[in-house]
Amino acid sequence: MSKKVHRLIGIALFTLALVASAACTAITDTSSGPTEIGATATAILSGPDGEAMGTVSFTQTPHGVLVSADVSGLEPGGHGFHIHEFGSCSPDFSAAGDHFNPGDRTHGYYPESGFHAGDMPNIYAGAGGNARADHLVPAISLGSGDTSILDTDGSAIIVHEKPDTYGIDAGAGGRVACGVIQR
Repeated sequence: MSKKVHRLIGIALFTLALVASAACTAITDTSSGPTEIGATATAILSGPDGEAMGTVSFTQTPHGVLVSADVSGLEPGGHGFHIHEFGSCSPDFSAAGDHFNPGDRTHGYYPESGFHAGDMPNIYAGAGGNARADHLVPAISLGSGDTSILDTDGSAIIVHEKPDTYGIDAGAGGRVACGVIQR
C-alpha cells in the first residue's frame, strides 16, 4: 500500500478512537457519587385512607435503577407512575412535590430536550385492580449526588388515577397512592 493509504487509515483509526472516547465521556454521569451495585431501597404504597396498596422496590444496577412494583386496589386500566421530588406523602400526597427532575427537563417522552428523571412508563391494572411492573430508570441512582433519589429531602413514588399522556402536560389526574422511598 502507498504511504497515502497508510496515512488515511491512521487518520481514520485516530478519529474513530477520538469519537469513541468522546461518546464514553458523554454518557458518564459525574453528578452522582459512587453507587454500590445491588444497593436497594423500598417504598410501601398507601392510599388516601392509609390502607396499604403495595410495594415498590429499587435496585441499583450498572445502568440505572430497576424499579419493581406490585400494586393492588387500583381501578382497572392505566395509571401514571412517577418518582416525585420529596420524601413525604402527607397530607393528600401533595407534599411529595413535582416529579424528580434534577436536570430541569421538560415532562414527557416527546420533547427533544429530554424528560424528567422521575418519569416512567404507565402501569396497568387488570380487572382485579392489580398491577405489576418493572422499569429500568437510567437517570436516577441510589448513591449520592444530583441523581440520587435518597438525598437529604428524600423522594416518593406516586401512582396517579389516570395514565400519563407522555406529553408536556402529564394529564394523569389525581394521586391515588404514595410511598416514601427508604433504604
